[in-house]
Amino acid sequence: MPDTGTPATAGPEEDVVDLLLAQHAQIEQLFLLVIGSTGDTRREAFDDLVKLLAAHETAEEEVIHPLSRTLPGGGGDAMVDDRLEEERQAKETLQTLIAGGVDADGFDTGIILLRDAVLTHARYEERYEFPRLRQHVPADRLRSLATAVGAAEVTAPTRPHPSAQSAKGNLAVGPALAVIDRVRDAVRKPSAS
Repeated sequence: MPDTGTPATAGPEEDVVDLLLAQHAQIEQLFLLVIGSTGDTRREAFDDLVKLLAAHETAEEEVIHPLSRTLPGGGGDAMVDDRLEEERQAKETLQTLIAGGVDADGFDTGIILLRDAVLTHARYEERYEFPRLRQHVPADRLRSLATAVGAAEVTAPTRPHPSAQSAKGNLAVGPALAVIDRVRDAVRKPSAS
């Protein structure tokens, strides 16, 4: 199965909003795959979903949300605080699902609840945050922010960490968590023998 958990990357003319919208679509596809499959296919799709969500949210917390707080028109702090709270709740739910595994009792219900929460969160970003970015941030800066988001995703943890959900928190502990997560991933990955 191809690694659909690798975040979409920006092309040379793509801006950060285009990139994040593509990732939202990718996340939605992975939820459908997890919900509609079983066995190893489900396990792999769930692992891809976890990694994509962790990288995507880390990048938004480091790059997008801090910028959104500073945009003209007011309300940026409240809007970002609401998105961060949604992200924290999703990370906690995701941790619970990871701990139980895809075969655990309650996984089916939990993944559907998580999907609904994550997609609602994405729609709020698409409706409120992204239009403000396009309105107030010059196009060339939006394109350069796509590169910044890509860089943040490369060094992001591969698992949810609700305690590190701000730009400062991610920058302070994110690299260490990313190393721990990547070592853990390597140890858990079956060898090709």
